[in-house]
Formats: sequence, structure tokens, C-alpha cells
Amino acid sequence: MLHTKGRIALIAFLVVVSSLAESQNVHKPSPAIPRTWDDAAVSSMELPLPGGAPLTKHISSDYYYRMPVRPVYKTYPIYRPDREPPDYLAMLKKEDPQILFDSSKFQTEQDWIRAGKLVFEAPIEFVPASDILFSEVRDPQWYGRNQVQVTREGILPNFQYVIREKGNVEIGILACSGCHTRVMPDGSSIEGAQGNFPDDRTFGYEESLEAKNTKDKDEILSKLRRFMKKNYALPWAKNDLNARPDHMTLEEIVGTLEAIPPGTCARQGASIFYPVKIPDLIGVKERRYLDASGRIQHRDIGDLMRYAALNQGADLLASYGGWIPRGSLPDPSSESRYSDEQLYALALYVYSLTPPHNPNRFDALASRGKEVFDHAGCFVCHPGPLYTNNKLIPDAQFDVPDAHMKLYDIINMPVGTDPNLTLNTRRGSGYYKVPSLKGVWYRGPFGHNGSVATLEDWLDPRRLHEDYVPSGFRGYAVSAHSVKGHTFGLSLSADERKALIAFLKTL
Repeated sequence: MLHTKGRIALIAFLVVVSSLAESQNVHKPSPAIPRTWDDAAVSSMELPLPGGAPLTKHISSDYYYRMPVRPVYKTYPIYRPDREPPDYLAMLKKEDPQILFDSSKFQTEQDWIRAGKLVFEAPIEFVPASDILFSEVRDPQWYGRNQVQVTREGILPNFQYVIREKGNVEIGILACSGCHTRVMPDGSSIEGAQGNFPDDRTFGYEESLEAKNTKDKDEILSKLRRFMKKNYALPWAKNDLNARPDHMTLEEIVGTLEAIPPGTCARQGASIFYPVKIPDLIGVKERRYLDASGRIQHRDIGDLMRYAALNQGADLLASYGGWIPRGSLPDPSSESRYSDEQLYALALYVYSLTPPHNPNRFDALASRGKEVFDHAGCFVCHPGPLYTNNKLIPDAQFDVPDAHMKLYDIINMPVGTDPNLTLNTRRGSGYYKVPSLKGVWYRGPFGHNGSVATLEDWLDPRRLHEDYVPSGFRGYAVSAHSVKGHTFGLSLSADERKALIAFLKTL
């Protein structure tokens, strides 16, 4: 036993240690979280729209910060019906709502990253049990009809069940993970990858079912046309193809949606006629431009936070010469946003994403492919280690303003791919960014609009022919058309192409 003096000394020592620990905990420096909606940063991050389009004027920071912050609720997996645990919904109805994000408890960067994963998977809209989607995800035919893939556990990773009120189970949609989760052939899933959920196909199927189940088919068509205008219209453009839905039948619009393959999406600001390949977010920290058109500059983590806010609804509140996609600017109290802390955590999580284990070995054939890659000059646009030069390439129909050469990283070497996404949508810039080739082994379809399904198709010279049948996106009621542009590699011999593809799949 310790003598009295020894016990006193020990107690004093423990008090000092405890005080120091508490002091270090209290005064632990917080991360320097950028202000998401900084007016100057928001206005300078975007490249201007091409073709004399009006300037994009986003909502003010005052408006943005008057929008309520979204809670991040605990979510529960949706199972394919034949894989769902017994009495699953009954069990969920007994759960209490749980709000998970609490930045006051974060002590380390890993805490922020783990919280960012929660934000990445958090839905921003909620579908009640009365909605047709609720019955669809519980219908085995929905999975087969739309080729919806689930994980080896039978989980649909693109939607979640959410409890915001005890006894009320809803489906949460429009989480980042909804588009950026890929189910692999072995049933594993890759979060952050180019997703392969058939979003537009299931949307079209849902609209056709609603039309069958209602006497007011015209109202379904009117609602769908309003959706098209809000998300895709360019009212300032002459002969805007995105105005076509105003004169299309419901069946034609549904057919156009169902023609968009998994991995490609008619996201807001793009078009159902000019969809865009879903980007792979793994490695995005090293990318200088965001979107296939490179319209958004990625200068720091704050830009990625702003980009996330735009894509979760803020872009629909922007003014284009007085025209607002939402129709008018609603009261901010009726909208919602993520907090700066939530977006910072989300960005950190996206930055932390790493590629899955690559099963493709760098063997003799891949080594030969590396030689082909170097000899063909692929490294000019796709240098290692990122396998992109992080530059913008102008479309052949776009006249590059002199000021752009000083403001942006441009390689003035048009490659002749389809110009419509970058010239005729609200995501346009006049440019396409040089994509990274890293991770092509688990990605697809390819091309900025997902026109070909595989690397073999991309390097097939037959794709330049007018009678070519694209293996990816080709459009509604279109049997064949050429996939033009980026002719690099098309003159290689069959053996050289095989070797080059073997090398690319090791990246």
C-alpha cells in the first residue's frame, strides 16, 4: 500500500493528467471548413455557357443560408422480395427515428470521413408507402423487367427505407449513392463508382404504370412535360430539342427514357436526348474539372462542396437571364440544404474513396500493351500516374475565346465526338474534359454519353460506320448510327488492340 504522501502525490498526478487530457480535448482545433455558398466562389467556379447563352446567376448566400438544414436519418436496406428477412417491414415500423450526424462529437479526420459516408448515403427526398415506387421495389417483376441489379446479399443499394416518424416507413431517394454505387457481376458493390442502376428506365416504367392506373392520363403527361422543362429546357436557344416533349406522346417520352442504358443518366441540366455517362468519383480529388463538359472548376474542397449543393437542387433555383428552371424562386423556408459541416464531411469521404482490388495482372500481354500505349502517343492526353492531363478539349464547333486560354487548362485539339451535350444543354461549356483511364476495368459504358458498352467496342473501327449498332446509348427508336470521334487507336492491328486493352484494364 502507498503511504499517505504517496497516495496524495498519485492523486495529484492523475488530476494533472486528466486536466491536460480534458484541456487538449476542449481545445482540439476544429477543421477549417470552407463556406459552401460563398458568392464570389460560386460565381467563379463555372465556365460560361456557350453560344451566347445568358449568364447563370445563382441564388445568393443570404437565400441559401435561410434554407433549413436537412437531418441525416438512419436508413435501412431495401431487399429484393425473395431475399427480404421475415416480417421486415413490421420490424421497421417499430423503430424510432434516429438522426445520425453530430459534428460536435468528431475528434479526428476519420470521424469526419465516416460521417461523410452517412451523408453520401442519405436520401434527400422521401416516397410514402402510397406511392407506386413502394410497390415496385417489392415486386419481383420490377427487377427483371428493368434489369435492376442487387448485391449478393439481395440488397438494392440505390434506395433505402427511412424512418422519420415511428410507424411510418418511407423510401429515401436521390442520395449520392443512388447514382454512384456499382453492383459488380460477383454481387459485390463499389461505392463512389460509375453506378449501373437503370434510373431513367425505371422512371419511364413508373410513369407508364401510373398512366395505366389512372383515368386522367393527360395529367400524367402534363406532369411529365413540366418535369422535362424544369430539368432540361433551354428557352433561350433556337430550335431547342429539349422542347420536343411538349409535342411528344406519353409513350414516346417513356420510350426515350427507357432507351437510356444503366451507367448513363439524363441528369438535370443534361437531356433525355443527350444523356451523360455517370462519373466515377474514385480519384476525383486529383481532377481539376467536374462534369464531362468540365463546366465546374475543382480548385479546392470548397468547390466540391458547392458542386454537391448544386446537384442536389440548388442549380434548379438559378436564373438564366430571368428564367428559373423551378418556374419561380420559392420561399427559402420551403427548401432544404446540407450544412457546411455535412458537405465538408461528404467531400472528405469522396476524397477518401479508393478503387477496389484489380484482378487484372500486369503480364506479358499488358506489358506489350504499355508499349502500344506509348508508341501511339496516348500519353499526350492520358499521362501517368493519373492517366489524364486534366485539360479541356474544345468541341470542333466551338470557337475558343482568347480569354479562355488564360483562364483554363485547354489543349486545342478537338477529337470530333458528339457535340450536343456540351453545346446544347445547361451543362455545356464548349469543351469536354480529358477523362482519366484509371479504373476502366470496372467502369462502363464509355464515351461522354455512354454510347459503347466496352473498351473493345470503343477501339472497334466499325463504330465509325453509319450502319453501326452502338452497344450503349443510341437513342429511342434508333436502330443504328455511327459513334464518331476520338479515332485514336482505331488503326491498330487486332493484336495491338488486344494488348492495349489488356494494359488499360490494369490501371
